[in-house]
Amino acid sequence: FQVTEYVSNLLLEFIHIDQLSRIKDHEGEPVETVVELLYAAESHSQQSSAEKERDIHRHIGDLTLFLAGLFPEYCNRIKCSGLIHHKDFLVDYVKAAKRSYSIVATHQDPQGKNPPALFQTLSTNFELCVAGLGFVRLDLDRFQDPNLNQAQSHLFH
Repeated sequence: FQVTEYVSNLLLEFIHIDQLSRIKDHEGEPVETVVELLYAAESHSQQSSAEKERDIHRHIGDLTLFLAGLFPEYCNRIKCSGLIHHKDFLVDYVKAAKRSYSIVATHQDPQGKNPPALFQTLSTNFELCVAGLGFVRLDLDRFQDPNLNQAQSHLFH
């Protein structure tokens, strides 16, 4: 039940397009690619900022789950259409997400809302969560949801 509730809340959170790039760099600019997020998490790891590192890894897991589940065509486009200039060209989203959720599982949630076991479950069952979001995407397509169209235009332009 916790996973279903978490993923449902994730969808509600990402209705707001600005949440896709909520992590900011040192200059306050949005960090939008997974490779840049991984770099940011690593730099916070070296600076002993465990809470920020956890937050970034959670975002990596959430973002890749959202993209792989609802927008698999975006992920395929990065890998298959010769977009070698895209920073995430060599990033395996599934491996990055599973690793990130696993790292989050080693930290306590400062607000105490999400237990570490939840993130270990998300890591272990990431592909199943992606498949579940694929079914959500089918329903959104069927209902021609305007939020889906807004997110698609943001990702593909």
